[in-house]
Amino acid sequence: MSVDVVLIGRNEGARLVAALDSVQGIARQVVYVDSGSTDDSVAQAQARGAKVVQLDMSIPFTAARARNAGFDALDTPEIVQFIDGDCALVPGWLDAGRAFLEDNPQVGMVTGWRSEIHPEASIYNRLCDWEWHRPPGEIAACGGDMMVRARLWELVGGMNPNVIAAEDDEVCCRFRKTGAKLHRLPVDMTRHDAAMLRFGQWWSRAERTGHGFAQVHHLHPDYFKTEVRRVLVYGLALPVLAVLFLLMGWAWLLVVVLGLYALSLNKGRQALLRDGIPPDDANKMARLLTLSKFPNLIGLLRFHLRRLRGAEMRIIEYK
Repeated sequence: MSVDVVLIGRNEGARLVAALDSVQGIARQVVYVDSGSTDDSVAQAQARGAKVVQLDMSIPFTAARARNAGFDALDTPEIVQFIDGDCALVPGWLDAGRAFLEDNPQVGMVTGWRSEIHPEASIYNRLCDWEWHRPPGEIAACGGDMMVRARLWELVGGMNPNVIAAEDDEVCCRFRKTGAKLHRLPVDMTRHDAAMLRFGQWWSRAERTGHGFAQVHHLHPDYFKTEVRRVLVYGLALPVLAVLFLLMGWAWLLVVVLGLYALSLNKGRQALLRDGIPPDDANKMARLLTLSKFPNLIGLLRFHLRRLRGAEMRIIEYK
């Protein structure tokens, strides 16, 4: 079976060049979808023989919309590998993924391990690297780097272009509803460059994550239930309780609220340590995981405000 590559990007610069170079000569077709870049992304893709699709930016951009446009530009696809413009494909992955799909007809989508190119550059990159490394085997969903049977993609109608974050989780929900199996191989697939060096970037990314939790949960109520509940408890309910305790003169009860945050912090730290994260990094990353409930809540509320007002779902960028 042939494998085609759909690569999406916007002003990725050297990262896009690395992504394009990583797929040279190993795929039947390469389509690059550009979302309003102002750098030389289009020229770099054309120079490397990729078919270029430039999105109409008068319509709100989403990664889902870009991936759909890339798939539609392929000629008679059988298997499609999707990657982002800030990722580079690891040598050998296409063969490994294709072989697994050929040997397992019940599997409709396969993915592998994504890792950060520069995890040492910041604690935010380090946290991303940890988040990417999930256990192999049958899975419920994965990130945007995925290898999909073309007929499954067509069956579900591709990604939902109105989902601005966690669009990969959303399409995986629909994949599974067809009866298809999703699988992660214990094989390196892509190297990612988050380039997340500032606290503000991390905060914006966490807002986007909260928006994704809310939107996908709204579309698929059985999905992201735990994540939404956690955001509502730690990002909203406990702070409201703390304020009420203060207003009612029960300041001593703040100990209970702080104790619950401390338990959450320690639970995150222990999980990080079990995964081999050094203690100093584990402490910093656990604090970020606990703090993330507040920007997650902002993203969650932003989605519901947009939904109730009938406003456009515009992306939340962190780069």
